[in-house]
Amino acid sequence: MPILSFCRLFLSLLGFIVMCTIVFFSCSSNELPIEKIKKALKDSPSYSIILDDMKEDGNFFKNYYHKYRVVQEDDAYTVDWLEVPADYYKTNESFLGMSLAGKKDGEQQNSVSPPGYRYVGDSRYGHWRNDSHGGSFWEFYGKYAFFSSLIGGWYRPIYRNDYNSYSRYRRNNKIYYGRNNEFGTNGSIAKKNKPNFYARRMNQKNFSKASFKDKVSQRIGRSRTGFRGRAGGFGK
Repeated sequence: MPILSFCRLFLSLLGFIVMCTIVFFSCSSNELPIEKIKKALKDSPSYSIILDDMKEDGNFFKNYYHKYRVVQEDDAYTVDWLEVPADYYKTNESFLGMSLAGKKDGEQQNSVSPPGYRYVGDSRYGHWRNDSHGGSFWEFYGKYAFFSSLIGGWYRPIYRNDYNSYSRYRRNNKIYYGRNNEFGTNGSIAKKNKPNFYARRMNQKNFSKASFKDKVSQRIGRSRTGFRGRAGGFGK
């Protein structure tokens, strides 16, 4: 075998091996980003992972992304955009601004909830007090008062009736969106605090509508052209 042909064959085999290696590692690294965050926080006794933002990229072949805000007892930070599978994105599409997972006193909690609710009712974190109208709401102790700001501006006073409803929903394995459905993607809190998300979603819808109209126009144009051709042939 000529040396040149041998080199070409060797390079082809080498390229094939490299490609197989890339595919192998890509397939073996399909762990969800939120699971990687949990592993990184394995030594943290308490934390919440909040769905801070989400987006779709691409028009015909889409990629899906999440941005999380991680809140711990003494720190909080927001991670950069992380790509997630389409099915996971769709599953969590209604939970913008809500806690997707967390840990409290070493116990893992994977149920979806409004931010901060996991710590309510625990006397180590705060206490119930009455407002000027006699309503009972939860107040975090000074050490944990930053919860209200660290969760990213989503905070509103948690009244006892709200928490009782949340507890009832949780016992029945249901998701609590607030007394007026104010939490989540379609809630008033997200609409107030995440205008960029809704701007992106509106642009995406407008593009989809425009693309649909273009396809319909093209089909109608082809149909009319074909009809005129057939009609002209018939009249001859």
